[in-house]
Amino acid sequence: MQEETIVPEGWSSRAWQRHKEIWSNREIFFSILLSLVAIALSAAANAFSDLYATEKASSSVTDIILSNVPVVTGVEDIFVYGALAVVLLIAILCILHPKRAPFTLYTLSLVFFVRAIFVSLTHIGPYPDHVIIDVHSKILLAFFGGGDQFFSGHTTLPFMMALIYWHDRLLRYIFLAASVILGVVVLLGHLHYTIDVLSAFFISYSVYAMALWLFPKERALFFNNKIPSGS
Repeated sequence: MQEETIVPEGWSSRAWQRHKEIWSNREIFFSILLSLVAIALSAAANAFSDLYATEKASSSVTDIILSNVPVVTGVEDIFVYGALAVVLLIAILCILHPKRAPFTLYTLSLVFFVRAIFVSLTHIGPYPDHVIIDVHSKILLAFFGGGDQFFSGHTTLPFMMALIYWHDRLLRYIFLAASVILGVVVLLGHLHYTIDVLSAFFISYSVYAMALWLFPKERALFFNNKIPSGS
């Protein structure tokens, strides 16, 4: 009897199958839709809070690291495009695994709503000796305006993703490395104070614990390979 050769599915066909199953489920469809709205609103809240903090920024303060380490030029591209690379990776993960999108986006929305509040309340001016970020796009300028000091979004975003994907060793290490690299970059460029970077880890973990409590259904879907029945 001739053995049958089974050709494994490629990642694209598996991703298509995931989308085909999920978009036919009304409950998951609306969960993804609402999570997209939440992340859009949190991004807008951060943009407005960053612009507000930049406009209202007061004088700078001394810093135990920035006051003793000279500014390092040449980190501007890593600061901008490194953050954009993390965002792109998050988008790819959500597209490849749409059932993981709701918990991922809700959690990121929560931490950035919290950050928008912190930024709006804290108007410390940027450190006087820092690299200049040459951003031509007004959209990017809203996120890299310079007055959004506390707490560091560049450190927060990849670290939160490391917590979300802690079960995946490869992604965990990628996001942890990105968090450390971007944290070091903002300090070398004197773009954030030391407290902005260090506090980001503690605040992110606290918000992640809140997300586990607020979004248990989405977290269960994140790990559940079976698609709940829905009409």
